[in-house]
Amino acid sequence: MVSVVQHSGQVWAQDDNRPYHFGFKKSKDGKLPSIAEEGFMGILQKHGAIFLGDTEKKELYLTFDNGYENGYTAQLLNVLKDKKVPAAFFVTGHYVKDQPELVKRMAEEGHIIGNHSWSHPDMSSISASRMKDELDKVKVEIAKLTPQSEVKYLRPPRGIFSDQMLGVSQNIGYTSVFWSVAYRDWDTKKQHGWNYAYQQVMAQLHPGAVILLHSVSQDNAEAMGKIIDDARSQGYEFKSLDQMQLKQYR
Repeated sequence: MVSVVQHSGQVWAQDDNRPYHFGFKKSKDGKLPSIAEEGFMGILQKHGAIFLGDTEKKELYLTFDNGYENGYTAQLLNVLKDKKVPAAFFVTGHYVKDQPELVKRMAEEGHIIGNHSWSHPDMSSISASRMKDELDKVKVEIAKLTPQSEVKYLRPPRGIFSDQMLGVSQNIGYTSVFWSVAYRDWDTKKQHGWNYAYQQVMAQLHPGAVILLHSVSQDNAEAMGKIIDDARSQGYEFKSLDQMQLKQYR
């Protein structure tokens, strides 16, 4: 079913609003990850969403989701500053209101602050006007705290999206950022030690990787320095999303 959506005076056609939960076949033994069997590769490509960077170059893009603070973001920022590594932090409304000093620090130290929505809803199930409101609220609060007046990157909450949702967000200026390296790190009751986090990330590294980590994880904070050092020892370079020159889908 195709519907017509009007927003901000513009009209465009969107396909049906069926929800997708982002998933991918993980990289293993040096093979590249894949979304070819997930049923949504064409939708991501259509809207310029990010899954992979250039898989011919040993580049890594480090991203964090910040829904709430658990005491480890400052430690992560210390490591990134010491190692001179750029990252993108996707913040919610709760985070930006609760942790203004950390948000300021992210910007001061050269990191990208991305939009993770105001209240973390399933964005495939809400209207275009509510979606814009969710994103605008976060953008306004970021602009109050930092010189970053433009917020260009969005990570859909819970990785749930639709063709329509990606189309609406793209139309108002966002690039949706998914990921090609991840593991179950968000459960604070199931932390397994820094070496577990290290092994999970390092086993999945591949050229052009977009790494998703959650800042609530103690394991991630304690493993971050070694992950960076050992990735670099393998010839990888950490880059900002703003430096991504090629998006790939496979």
